[in-house]
Amino acid sequence: MDPGSFRDPSGLVYRRGEVLYRQIQQAGAADWKAYLDSGLHAKLVADRLIVEHEDASIEEALLPGAVAVIRPRRIDPISYPYEWSFSQLRDAALLTLELQSRALDTGMRLKDASAYNIQFDAGRPILIDTLSFEAAPATEPWPAYRQFCEHFLAPLALIAHRDARCGLMLRDFIDGIPLELAARLLPGRTRLNMGLLAHLHLHARAQRRSANDPPPTDGAPPPVRRVSETGQRALLDSLRRTVAGLRWKPDSHWSGYATSTSYSEAATASKGRIVREMLDAVAGRRAWDLGANTGVYSAMAADAGYRVVAWDQDAASVEAHWLRVRDGASPAILPLVGDLSNPSPALGWALEERSSFLDRDEPDVILALALVHHLAIGNNVPLDRVASLFGRLAPQAIVEFVPKEDPMTRRLLAARPDIFGGYTLDGFRSAFETTHRIVREAPIDDSPRTLFLLARR
Repeated sequence: MDPGSFRDPSGLVYRRGEVLYRQIQQAGAADWKAYLDSGLHAKLVADRLIVEHEDASIEEALLPGAVAVIRPRRIDPISYPYEWSFSQLRDAALLTLELQSRALDTGMRLKDASAYNIQFDAGRPILIDTLSFEAAPATEPWPAYRQFCEHFLAPLALIAHRDARCGLMLRDFIDGIPLELAARLLPGRTRLNMGLLAHLHLHARAQRRSANDPPPTDGAPPPVRRVSETGQRALLDSLRRTVAGLRWKPDSHWSGYATSTSYSEAATASKGRIVREMLDAVAGRRAWDLGANTGVYSAMAADAGYRVVAWDQDAASVEAHWLRVRDGASPAILPLVGDLSNPSPALGWALEERSSFLDRDEPDVILALALVHHLAIGNNVPLDRVASLFGRLAPQAIVEFVPKEDPMTRRLLAARPDIFGGYTLDGFRSAFETTHRIVREAPIDDSPRTLFLLARR
């Protein structure tokens, strides 16, 4: 069973080999039937807003008590909100609101608004939790309102009004950033934004007041509030305008790094030709581009037929890359925020609900272009440790060695003593030959740099 699905009594997710299954339990039977009968699922599939599925035999159930079994299309790899750029998180938020709006049209609603229910597929967000919908009276308040604000609105507001690194807070708060904390961290001027005032600041105050209310003495449940359908839609419209109105202006020198390297025109052409030849030699289907920046070589891998995950630690670079992918450039690429020197850890219950960077997927090949000098010199990671990690990530690797005489490496050494005696071309070969076999070594024309195609031993 998928470690992230144990909390839902209405169903569970599991795999048999490469096939993904979702089992619907008796607790979710009525809502599942209402969802299918409403026609909502067919409309969402037609508009590519939810992952499609095939019906499976009840005999393929994993546990007793199943009323139905389906085979959803797998989305690989799974990514998490703390790895998304600002616009990815905002796109996921707007999809969630659109799903709730469409559910209201059919007498249904989203019972939760978890960011983890959204993934990215071919340059657009998509819902992967088919059991997220339930039948409900149109006058009941949306139970996922608070969750939406904590999973989406709070981190988006913090990124927009404070710093892009606030998105990493979602690693510590995997159930969403508490509204009271977000309200404390946001600048006072955000109270002048009517949406943030209502859905974040006043919402946080109402939570504090509710938490301090004495418990009922008669044991009776609190009365259920009623909200008209007009009120429900007004809430969604206000949330949509608030989310869509948030803006983040990236300010990073890294987003222009790809065009400000030490390459001449001849070196750029040579590197591109060699990388493409190595990609063709691997002949794989999945690639990870580590330190992808804005995706020049990610696009090359996609053009060679790979599905690419483009990792970079700089949120501005990932943002620029995602905007291009979303606009139709290379939909086979998924840009994500990830720091290879401090990657996403395993999180959640028993450290199993959210997989670590290392346990998420195994690509056929990794690209590590103009990266090793940042790890070895910028982060003091010995070359043998770099080689060990690369070997753990994928069976093959395309790696660029940038020597000390290169201007970009000299820039790293400009403000510190050179304690890296083993950082040489021979030292690179020696370190990597313990974990890899050198399939090809190719100097880049008009450059001191060298490209290696490596196969894991």
